[in-house]
Amino acid sequence: MSKIIIEARVNEIATRKGNPHVPFLPREVIADAKACYDEGAAIVHFHGRTEDGAPNHDPAYYLEANAGIRAQSDILIHPTLGYVANDTDAKGRFAAIEEMMKSADTAPDFAPMDTGSVNVDWWNPEAGAYDTTELIYKNSTGTLMYFADRIRHYGLTPYLVSWNVSFTRQIEQFLKMGVLSQPAYICFCMTDEIIFAGHPGTAKGLDAHTGFLPEGFETVWTVVNYKGDLFELTEKIIREGGHISIGLGDYAYADGARNLTNAEVIAKVVAQARSLGREPATVAETRKILNMQDRKIAA
Repeated sequence: MSKIIIEARVNEIATRKGNPHVPFLPREVIADAKACYDEGAAIVHFHGRTEDGAPNHDPAYYLEANAGIRAQSDILIHPTLGYVANDTDAKGRFAAIEEMMKSADTAPDFAPMDTGSVNVDWWNPEAGAYDTTELIYKNSTGTLMYFADRIRHYGLTPYLVSWNVSFTRQIEQFLKMGVLSQPAYICFCMTDEIIFAGHPGTAKGLDAHTGFLPEGFETVWTVVNYKGDLFELTEKIIREGGHISIGLGDYAYADGARNLTNAEVIAKVVAQARSLGREPATVAETRKILNMQDRKIAA
């Protein structure tokens, strides 16, 4: 069977209330990236955070984190553009990537494109009401085309996030237009428990996603469950040829009463994949699967 790409999503905007192992500071992200790489992850995804866990989109954070990650391994780096914490124009949202691309020591390998807009308010199950009511993750077509242009300029790989079928249909149009190249690397973002912007993290939810993969185009798909337990779907994903993006950034994984680290979550995925006949893809193998190009450092 084909190799499986495993991505460690180490922090997102998760708090430490559910799991104290969520990394915040660059040194913590650097340590987790190396530990996850050692367990079989080929990609690390992270968000800039302050010491108290607040979002931090200062480019200096990513320069420090990326350089530290690069010094320890060749794991592929996938930073954020800031999600709803960086609600500015397209140029402003991409500015941190522009800074990262000034040196080979800090340049990432991916830049994300969430290919649509969606309400991302947080539900409070105890109160039976929303804690927020105005969170909109806005990604206009023009903004996405700007991102695609800058990503192509630097030889990066677009990480195409699809929260629902409409996002995947947008990806198909971009492929038809030549805005995106093949293979398209698509992350199906399932959501559960406190956020309902994506398909539910169920077999039916995943089937609805994969059923709309663009026909006639080469695609590679991975799956995340934001605020849900992805292990309820990992066997299905592995058997169907998909790839896995997982970590404490999305869910407070535990083994009984013991909180797991990001590296332990990755080790659990690797063990399951191997038991089902799929070996984790190395960084070199991941680059080949995704037809990744050489990065172009800014002059």
